[in-house]
Amino acid sequence: MPDCTVVVITYNDAARLPRAVRSVLRQSLRDLEVIIADDASTDGTPEVAARLADGDPRVRYLRREANSGGCGAPRNDGIDAAAAPYIMFLDSDDELPRHACKSLLTEIERTGADFVSGQISRLFESSGRLHPYYPSLFARRRVVGGIREDPQLFLDSFTTNKLYDVGRLRHRGLRFPEDIHYEDHVFAAGLYAVSHRFAVVPWVVYHWHRAPVNTSISLSIDDMENVRQRVIAARMSDDVLRAHGAGDLVPHRQRRFVRQDLRVYLHPLPARDLVWVKEFASIVRPYLEEIPAEVLDSAEPLERVCCRLILDDRIEDLRIAAGSLTGPRAAPRAAVQLDGRTYWGTTVSPGLDITRLRLAELPFSDSRLRHEATEIAGDGERVRMTVRTYDPFGVLPVDWTAFLQLGRQKIPINPQPSGGGSYVSEVVFAPTGKCTPRIGFTRDSDGHTTTDRIIADPHTGPIELPGCRVQVEGYAAYLCVRPEPAARSALRRARRALLKRVGTPRNKLRAYKIMIKVLPRRKNLALFESDVGKSCGGSPRAIYEELRRRRLPIEVVWSVAGSRSNFPSGVRLVRRGSWRYVWTMARAGIWVDSHGFPLDYPKPRGTRYLQTWHGQGIKSIGFDAPDLRSDFDGPRAQWRAAVARWDALVSPSAEFSRIFVPSNGYTGTVYRYGTPRCDALVRGEVTGDVRARLEIPRGRKILLYAPTYRDRAKGSGKSVRVDLELMADELAGDWVVVLRTHPVERYSPPEHLKHFVRSAGSYPEINDLMLASDALLTDYSSVMCDYAITGKPMVFFVDDWDDYRLSERGVYHDLPAIAPGPCVTTTEELVDVIRRLPGVHAAFAERYAAFRDLWCADERGDAAARVVEDFFK
Repeated sequence: MPDCTVVVITYNDAARLPRAVRSVLRQSLRDLEVIIADDASTDGTPEVAARLADGDPRVRYLRREANSGGCGAPRNDGIDAAAAPYIMFLDSDDELPRHACKSLLTEIERTGADFVSGQISRLFESSGRLHPYYPSLFARRRVVGGIREDPQLFLDSFTTNKLYDVGRLRHRGLRFPEDIHYEDHVFAAGLYAVSHRFAVVPWVVYHWHRAPVNTSISLSIDDMENVRQRVIAARMSDDVLRAHGAGDLVPHRQRRFVRQDLRVYLHPLPARDLVWVKEFASIVRPYLEEIPAEVLDSAEPLERVCCRLILDDRIEDLRIAAGSLTGPRAAPRAAVQLDGRTYWGTTVSPGLDITRLRLAELPFSDSRLRHEATEIAGDGERVRMTVRTYDPFGVLPVDWTAFLQLGRQKIPINPQPSGGGSYVSEVVFAPTGKCTPRIGFTRDSDGHTTTDRIIADPHTGPIELPGCRVQVEGYAAYLCVRPEPAARSALRRARRALLKRVGTPRNKLRAYKIMIKVLPRRKNLALFESDVGKSCGGSPRAIYEELRRRRLPIEVVWSVAGSRSNFPSGVRLVRRGSWRYVWTMARAGIWVDSHGFPLDYPKPRGTRYLQTWHGQGIKSIGFDAPDLRSDFDGPRAQWRAAVARWDALVSPSAEFSRIFVPSNGYTGTVYRYGTPRCDALVRGEVTGDVRARLEIPRGRKILLYAPTYRDRAKGSGKSVRVDLELMADELAGDWVVVLRTHPVERYSPPEHLKHFVRSAGSYPEINDLMLASDALLTDYSSVMCDYAITGKPMVFFVDDWDDYRLSERGVYHDLPAIAPGPCVTTTEELVDVIRRLPGVHAAFAERYAAFRDLWCADERGDAAARVVEDFFK
């Protein structure tokens, strides 16, 4: 008896069947059988299947005499024929990852579950990319005590990402309906209804192929019969739950219909003709009328709007609303604001309430306008179009300046009022490269700008121009400019290929090592770098400003890896990693940075290197940090050599010297003068108006939220651990959160939170944020030590403290024992503390003073001056 049976169902798919079967035969679980269940194919499938069976004794071939018209019958054939105690299902156009069977088998035997479900990923064949399907459902490995414990799992109604106990399926009479499509929805409803214990695993167990040309039943959404079949399957699923005494679960399964099944058809709706949309609505409407109001009320706002429009038979409005479901959701043409609520369109109705999207409360730079292009035409070199702009939330001020934005190019336009709060613009442009055209408005009073993409008729054909084409893309039908592939000359392609081959990091390092041997050093040339070139701030910027104040004869070149907008005017810039950067490193007699110049680059003889470092705090550092505390000699030797380049190190405190110096193996000069970047905090000097720049209303207090990254999840956004939505619900009337994520992090707050959260990850000077804020929220970030200089309240969100200190980064100090403010582990606790902040802060006065003595005793506001006096003398 094999350990597992995999049933591969197929119909007229001879070309792809071998790929599916081979994915099973290559499984790391060797003791299995493959049953090819052929639904009476009329192509070469019988011959292909016979060859597969002849080639491996684990393959069996079953063939139905007549086609059943669906997937249920061949799957039932597989259940009847299975010889193993466990079974999986595979479609012939898909594949199993190599360890799918073994990992699921191990899990079902370990847990004793009725079945095990794993992550399914869509594999887009055109790009080769994998996209997990509803990854939040599979985020953690767990055993679920019945579907009532987590009704959201109705979203996982797939048949193919599960391993089943065959005996239990047969004993309970669980079979697939054979007379409908979407039989897996009905089967899943019965499965969930009778299963008291099932397991969920976070790894991918099924590759769902998405071919450029669609042949899948589930993806044939242009066919109206497909819509009917999905509604039939939904009703049957509800009836199955009721038949098993689980009628209380029907609303949860209907929520799945609104969130998943219905949206499949709503997404492409803007491109449908009105006849198709009207027939679609007539098929779906009777089932929607059966769904309780509380289910529709719990839907996302725009899902609910679409349902309301279907029920009210508002077909044209439905097409417009559907275009706002995905991507950069387009604003409506009109909205009504009444009694603090916002409604989609011109009608006040509970089903059209979109208040939760907070579109009417966004700051001007994030506010939403709608731009619709009509009468688009090209004359061979230029595009002409008429654009109607809608201002549904009344955000445009009296005085504004409008423009068309094409990448970095801005073309002035002159929108004219056309009644009802809308404007019409005649736009003419000649695009020069890839871009997404946008219409922008600048508020003359303060210079803030808001832009939005241009929507066009989905049926607009491409306009050919020299070197590019203007076309409509996506379900929302946004206008885009795309270069023609043939526009790039062969000579240009060859030049780019040559530069790419010559300019490899290895070649640049080789060239650099030759340069430092033959090029003379320029003692008055200094290369400055802050945050690996990502910014112009911190201690290097403070030292640079001190050099300028003293007018010392030193030529400074700044390294830049990102935007150049926040660098000093008139200073030389060099792109980090470029050939000019390598040349400058080899020639500069002075290096100044806050993190570390490229590790493998030896310091030239005669060059002096000032390391200012970028922070101090409780986190492990140097050879104690996760990336260096292992026994691998290569990285440790590399870092040891990099540290040996330093000629002087800025130390903010005695505690920093006690920890940082030995943990990095540093033996050179230490400047105990405080931190140059903190001089501005000591003196209370600001360089810009934070409130004006971030559009923070008067009367709102500012909570600076500055979490540090997690070593095992860099760039994932997971450092933002508080529930910002809950905070917005509770505190938005009094507070604004200014979110300053770590430079290695990638996180953008969702649009519906931008009324409460201001993203400041790229704000040029964090000192300004600290001085403008009323309190700091952080976790283990070194910002706490700088912020202590201000004396203002601090709160610490440490929900993963045990994991962080024991298995993640590691720490030198017990934060809860020394923190100058409360340590909380839930957002509810955090909200309570923020509401009582003055009294809470006063209660920590003694601890706050001790914290300042530990980290800030040397901060007197003159660190930059003293460092310059010693290092640049």
